[in-house]
Amino acid sequence: MFSRLRSDIACILERDPAARSTWEVLTCYPGLHAIMLHRPAHWCWHHGFKWLGRFISHVSRWLTGIEIHPGATIGERVFFDHAMGVVVGETAEIGDGCTIYQGVTLGGTSLYKGAKRHPTLGRNVVVSAGAKVLGGFVVGDGAKIGSNAVVIKPVPAGATAVGIPARIIPSKTGESADVTPAQTKFSAYGITLEDDPLSQAMKGLIDNASSQEHQIALLWRAIEALSASRAGTDCVPDDAARRETFEADKLTQLVGK
Repeated sequence: MFSRLRSDIACILERDPAARSTWEVLTCYPGLHAIMLHRPAHWCWHHGFKWLGRFISHVSRWLTGIEIHPGATIGERVFFDHAMGVVVGETAEIGDGCTIYQGVTLGGTSLYKGAKRHPTLGRNVVVSAGAKVLGGFVVGDGAKIGSNAVVIKPVPAGATAVGIPARIIPSKTGESADVTPAQTKFSAYGITLEDDPLSQAMKGLIDNASSQEHQIALLWRAIEALSASRAGTDCVPDDAARRETFEADKLTQLVGK
């Protein structure tokens, strides 16, 4: 029990730059308190003391603002950062090393009792503030859920899900978190430089338009050179056609890339 608590505290010190000491984490972090209270509630739930399990989880919700059903399964080194308003459903499973921010819901879309109604998070998943993950599907290892995303379908390992409903951005390497280098930098709030597929599409269009303008300018310069080499020609292109005026860099900055 104490080794698991030390592991939970160590993961908070690793991922939260505001955490200054073990004592501060132990006394001032409601996410840690919620996990500490969930463990006896979970034990009671699975050993026939269901009312007691629910009562402990109710007290935990009152003290921490984090509602975790006692039937939910939570792995090791899970960090609820800030986490006010987090709701974790009965059949939800949270893998080792996950980070969950405030306002997250791991909810269900089915009313059938006993069924797997809530999501399963793999290892090292980051679920950002306000995200809703709804349904009994799997979010793969190392996946990231963007802020306020509404995820209603499985997310592959290492992928990023953003938007409403969530769009899936595949991992560049196709590898899950357990085979990536151990020194991989933690992505706070699930933010990476290439999260939004719409901005990626816009960036591609901008690059294509810039390339086309460059090619057109080269063609006009070739026509001008050919015209100059022929005596008496009247085909002299306007100078504007030979200058590239497409401001690709400014447009790229506007779409956030």
